[in-house]
Amino acid sequence: MKKTVVSSVFVALLVLSGCGDKDPQVEATDSAATKEVASTRAAVETVSSNNNNTSAVSDSAESSSEAMARLEKELKTIYFDFDKFNVRADMQANLSADAGVVNTKASKYFVKLEGNCDEWGSDEYNFALGLKRADTVKKALVAEGVDANRISMVSFGESSPTCTDKTKECWAQNRRVDFKLLP
Repeated sequence: MKKTVVSSVFVALLVLSGCGDKDPQVEATDSAATKEVASTRAAVETVSSNNNNTSAVSDSAESSSEAMARLEKELKTIYFDFDKFNVRADMQANLSADAGVVNTKASKYFVKLEGNCDEWGSDEYNFALGLKRADTVKKALVAEGVDANRISMVSFGESSPTCTDKTKECWAQNRRVDFKLLP
């Protein structure tokens, strides 16, 4: 961006210098050149200042995304039993802790709930089950005081497994709802 502005100013100076009178007037040229140099310097300083501001905004956005990633790590995944969408008793504490994080530390972010399933069942069935799981978690979060307008849901069905082994333990890891924070 800085190079573009400087190049544009330089081209404008060349064009404007070609449009002037052909009579050499040393004092006027020196005065005009001085004004043009001053305006060029001002333009360069403005561009430099804008780049510094852009850098500050970029640093702020970077630290915001780092904070969001750090908060996402605090949110615990909610796991489900085979072919079920009700929250298991052993997941209630995780859900309450997640609601606390969303209500306090992550209160300026939106929450996306990602419903997932194991590979058993048809694609259509698993997408529906993943959405039911996400909806169950959403209702529980709302009951814990999270604003429903801050929560969105998506189902990945069986298309986003965390484990691909063909074991009961692995399949159990894929029956879950993950939390993602959005700005």
